[in-house]
Amino acid sequence: MTSRTTNLLAATAAVAGIAAATTTHSAERIPDNQTVQNVVLVHGAFADGSGWRGVYDELTARGYRVSIVQNPLTSLADDVAATKRILDRQDGPAVLVGHSWGGTVITEAGTHSNVTGLVYVSALSPDAGETTAQQYEGYQTPPEFVIETTADGFGFVSPDRFKIGFANDTMDADAAFMRDSQVPINMSAFATKLEHAAWRSKPSWAVIATDDKAFDQRMLQAMAKRIGATITEVAASHAVFMTQPKVVADVIDEAARKGSVEAR
Repeated sequence: MTSRTTNLLAATAAVAGIAAATTTHSAERIPDNQTVQNVVLVHGAFADGSGWRGVYDELTARGYRVSIVQNPLTSLADDVAATKRILDRQDGPAVLVGHSWGGTVITEAGTHSNVTGLVYVSALSPDAGETTAQQYEGYQTPPEFVIETTADGFGFVSPDRFKIGFANDTMDADAAFMRDSQVPINMSAFATKLEHAAWRSKPSWAVIATDDKAFDQRMLQAMAKRIGATITEVAASHAVFMTQPKVVADVIDEAARKGSVEAR
């Protein structure tokens, strides 16, 4: 698929309420007869579903029905089950969206019959038989991103490095709230092999944050190209799902509209 680049400045707001307040809802509403009107959003590690509020507001203003998964982050199987539970509740076809670790989750869960397309937001996309950890091989994670692991095997982003590593385009107060409310992930999940790779049978899109300090930029580009994703680049941190809600919503809207055309 072709690659396109969106040159936009990163928004300064990070928390959901501020992101929602700055959203313009400039895009037109979807037609009543559009086939794909459902969107399911899956968060990644160190965050929860509330970070999607800006994207949620953008999409619901356009007429989409949006559901948000709350991943337990206790294992890949648990997160996939949580996602499939929400997919089962959809009343029709849906676009499945994942941020960061959520990309691994949608890769496994996206074979669900309700899913018409996948959107990876600065996200991981392993193949069947691969682990998430394997995606990092040959790449260098930026030094700004540091994970501290607890005695029972759960990882937190280092508090001292959280803003610069996870959310460098947010206000200090917003980054502090995200830092202090982060949800740890069971680090063993990164060593779990996937059984399915939905991107092999479903069309994919990728939003790549060009100021992301959680991933090597070469890694993000390589993953997106390997899965044949339509790529949108935006100047943003790893918290792109919060700080650039309109850009992310525009890509989801494109995936839904194209899925609707193909479903006819």
